[in-house]
Amino acid sequence: MAPRKPGTPYTCGDYRQEMVLLGLKKRLAQGECAPEEKKELEEEIARLEKEMGMD
Repeated sequence: MAPRKPGTPYTCGDYRQEMVLLGLKKRLAQGECAPEEKKELEEEIARLEKEMGMD
């Protein structure tokens, strides 16, 4: 999903992406994951943020 341009409607897909990102960040913040899982979470967070234009 490409970053939204100003003036475009906020969609269910946008909301879903934000909730997925929030969940990944929360899981990472809990600190109860193995180093390999932590790396995967960080990579997925970075990918989503880039996709959403937050990088």
